[in-house]
Amino acid sequence: MRTALRKMGNSAGMIVPKAILNELGSAIGEELDLKVDGGRLVAAPVRGGLRAGWAEAAQALAEAGDDMPVWPDFANDEDGALRW
Repeated sequence: MRTALRKMGNSAGMIVPKAILNELGSAIGEELDLKVDGGRLVAAPVRGGLRAGWAEAAQALAEAGDDMPVWPDFANDEDGALRW
């Protein structure tokens, strides 16, 4: 299936046919993640937010007692002399 790029302000856009949207499982208004792979434009639906599941994962870490900082507190010898 072919489509043409169209001018949209200072950018370009293309019409994605309904058949392609259906195959992706996407609908009008949903976000797509775009990347170039081997000279091809690849569009994939964004499922969930960027931080989807983070709150649940943090809660599970806290319940397991595994939420301590990875690095212990540290400082430089001269930090006490710094003036802000």
